Amino acid sequence: MKSLMKYLKGYEKECILSPLFKMLEATFELFVPLVMAAIIDQGIANGDKSYIIKMCFVLITLGVVGLTCSLTAQYFAAKAAVGFSAKLRHALFQHIGTLSFSEIDRLGTSTLITRMTSDVNQLQNGVNLVLRLLLRSPFVVLGAMIMAFTIDIKSAFVFVVVIPVLFLVVFAIMYITIPMYRKVQQRLDHILKITRENLTGVRVIRAFNNENNEKKEFDAGNESLTDMQLHVGRISAVMNPLSYCVINAGAVALIYSGALRVDAGYISQGQVVALVNYMSQILVEVIKLANLIITVTKAFASAGRVRTVFDTKSSVTESKSPCSGEENSEYVVEFRNVSLKYHETGEEAISHIDFRVKRGQTVGIIGGTGCGKSSVVHLIPRFYDATEGEVIVNGVNVKDWDTEKLRDAVGIVLQKAVLFKGSIRDNIRWGKKDATDEEIYRALDISQSREFVENKENKLDEMIEQEGRNLSGGQRQRLTIARAVVKEPQILILDDSASALDFATDARLRRSLKKMDKSTTVFIVSQRTSSIQHADMIIVLDDGKIAMIGTHEELLERCNEYREIHNSQIN
Repeated sequence: MKSLMKYLKGYEKECILSPLFKMLEATFELFVPLVMAAIIDQGIANGDKSYIIKMCFVLITLGVVGLTCSLTAQYFAAKAAVGFSAKLRHALFQHIGTLSFSEIDRLGTSTLITRMTSDVNQLQNGVNLVLRLLLRSPFVVLGAMIMAFTIDIKSAFVFVVVIPVLFLVVFAIMYITIPMYRKVQQRLDHILKITRENLTGVRVIRAFNNENNEKKEFDAGNESLTDMQLHVGRISAVMNPLSYCVINAGAVALIYSGALRVDAGYISQGQVVALVNYMSQILVEVIKLANLIITVTKAFASAGRVRTVFDTKSSVTESKSPCSGEENSEYVVEFRNVSLKYHETGEEAISHIDFRVKRGQTVGIIGGTGCGKSSVVHLIPRFYDATEGEVIVNGVNVKDWDTEKLRDAVGIVLQKAVLFKGSIRDNIRWGKKDATDEEIYRALDISQSREFVENKENKLDEMIEQEGRNLSGGQRQRLTIARAVVKEPQILILDDSASALDFATDARLRRSLKKMDKSTTVFIVSQRTSSIQHADMIIVLDDGKIAMIGTHEELLERCNEYREIHNSQIN
């Protein structure tokens, strides 16, 4: 929690003024029982109506001033808490953006969403209550006890017994529930994961009539979460009844001893009422303190989970003196004995990969499912770092590049066509922010997208729904290709990005790519030999290793793996 407090920077004034005004409110509140005692002992006992009216105005004044202080304290606490959560959420989002694919894969999307929403909200509530109650409640408890001693020392010893017992009850229950709240958040993660999978995969679930199984899995997870919340709730719920029992027992003892003291003439009836009021104030504050501790416990559990994300450092780190990546090599891309092992996996995804690509060449990469095709091309823009060997771009190791400049030099179209809510123009401009309509249409021509875009009512201003749900799979793929092409990258990577295209459109796409700037090097990852047969160089992968490198004709003649793939597609 301490490491996250830096996000309160800039709210020092609010962090001071909020507790200060709460202490002022508490101070005025402590005078109320004394005023009540004076009304009873002097106004009522003597039948002095004017004194009673005067004291009532004093009570009203104390109430109004206390309310003003309370509202002011709440304003400053809320301002600091909301500002804190906004800064924290921003920093968390920014940090997640720096993580490599390895760390994001390991943490999981659902967990990251929970920590940015539910956990940050818990921290916001914690900061708010701490600023308002952390000093106020102990101050009232201590102040009430001191005021009781100023009234009558012997009667006040009841407070000395009651207060430690109250705190023992509260902290014992907190000790039991602290680890349980962590489990609640973990089970909430699980529920979010199930929900996310169901929402994103709803078509698949319905296609296989698997709704009932998914409902059962959700119900099981939801029931587990509910059971844990009820279990923690039951334990926490014991706190209030026990606290009331202790306080009521103390009040009974106080009234009994007070009656004896009144009968003996040591204190007045009004003072007994004041002592009982102070006991009631202590009860209210202890209950508030208990709720504060519950909230702080949840906040600490959430802080640990958020801190885990911040403590996760990207395996892709910037060089201390990154280069700009000028073109100073005959080869635009070189793999030198490259191997890659994903986090916490036993086997290598790719092993001892060696090849060189000249500027302007078209490279095809083909192989069976899971042979490491995507892993190879993901190393070029440095989505992952090679565990062995070197990946060289323009004669410079990618680890020595400025990562932003490296990715500016690379245009990549991933297997899953991802579009964002907005216009077609806005989506294409992800590739180049200041792209003109002429440049966008040129990219659409290359990606074979122009025809269906111009058939849209609003052309480039046609709105795309979230994840491109109002487009077909082939249309989404072609727009993602246009997005990569418009930036005119040195290296263009098409990672199985034409799988939803028919053969005729795929052929036109390949011809268009051939007409691009001759300095652009193109990597085409595909399952189809027809998509890569005209490539200058084809890399055949088998179980993470290079089976052979050559042209289409050479591979048909000498590579069994390539020949099998090709024959299976033409027969």
